[in-house]
Amino acid sequence: MNIGSTRGRTALICGISGQDGTYLARSLLQKGYEVWGTSRDASTNAFSNLKLFGIFNDINLVSMVVEDSRSVYRAIKQCSPTEIYYLAGQSSVGLSFDEPEETIQSIVIGTLNILEIVRSSESEIRFYQAGSSECFGDTYGISANETTPFSPRSPYAVAKASAFWLVNNYREAYNIHACTGILFNHESTLRPARFVSKKIVKGVRDIAAGKKSKLQLGRLDISRDWGWSPEFVEAMWLMLQNDKPEDFVIATGKSFLLEEFVSLCFSELDLDWRDYVLQDENLYRPTDILLSSADASKAKRLLGWEATVFMPQVVSNMISNKL
Repeated sequence: MNIGSTRGRTALICGISGQDGTYLARSLLQKGYEVWGTSRDASTNAFSNLKLFGIFNDINLVSMVVEDSRSVYRAIKQCSPTEIYYLAGQSSVGLSFDEPEETIQSIVIGTLNILEIVRSSESEIRFYQAGSSECFGDTYGISANETTPFSPRSPYAVAKASAFWLVNNYREAYNIHACTGILFNHESTLRPARFVSKKIVKGVRDIAAGKKSKLQLGRLDISRDWGWSPEFVEAMWLMLQNDKPEDFVIATGKSFLLEEFVSLCFSELDLDWRDYVLQDENLYRPTDILLSSADASKAKRLLGWEATVFMPQVVSNMISNKL
């Protein structure tokens, strides 16, 4: 890998207002990039995360509807990026069961539209697509790596698997620098409230403050690999600096039960979770993955990347509101 100077490079982050988009924007600005970001309507989006980080005025913003190829073309032509990070699209597994069409269109069609422009561009554009561990489904205790077959169990996972194969196909057919990061769960205080990690953290804080007495959750026996978003966005960048475009699993390599996540959140505020948590079967998903575990050794070997923040520290960071 020959990274060289990053001065003079231009990055376009599709989905810049979200958790990963915000952390990635900050990181790229620190590296000397000119950073552009997209929103469906850049004139009305509050971009609260960018303002929270104090980088809003350092970002060039452009409107882009990812399902509209003309809109995507205009946005990319306007900023002339050397790197594109596609982090946009409906990002909730649970919500994908209620909004499958929007989920599939925003992820699959959005990826396809960008790949078409990258393919036809006269200058090289390196493209990163945000994949997901949900594509693997339940691996029944076997740690998933880049050769593990996909078995998606939600509309979101189906969309992410489709986008993965689009990237794979375009890379082979047209010799473009395009790759997918198959990211396992990664959290931060910027997570939206609809994600269970943020729901738990907010619930614990509210209980400790006397604002509520109980926290209702679905299954607690599921196991996940939780990492820290600022570390994961660094892996995204490293993938595009790699001389050869390849796909990588990005994870901590350590899985924990959701019950352990919940217990640690309450323990951070000297509370016993069993006094406050109610399980509600109405919150169960139609299908779910019991055990999600990962092998990210390829990223360590070829990118020099490995996680240093694991679930207990993730919980502590979120409870203390560490950015």
